[in-house]
Amino acid sequence: MDNAFGLSPDDYDDVIVEIWPDTLTPFNVFVSMATQWRTGMGGASGLDYNCLPWVMKLQGVEDEASALKDIRIMEAAALRIMHKD
Repeated sequence: MDNAFGLSPDDYDDVIVEIWPDTLTPFNVFVSMATQWRTGMGGASGLDYNCLPWVMKLQGVEDEASALKDIRIMEAAALRIMHKD
């Protein structure tokens, strides 16, 4: 299922992670962007930021600059996992 993104079941921990209230909105934006990865011959290279303003509006983001910083941290972590091999 996740092989298209370079993930396998072994990439997932059995640990439940709680989302802090102040990062819930950026997290929801990040999850909503799940189908908006830019990809090429080397796999995913990052999110398509052209979609972000619309998704942020739908998610009710008030502080877009702060949300973008949080989303970029999540994006970088996801890319590290996708390209770990």
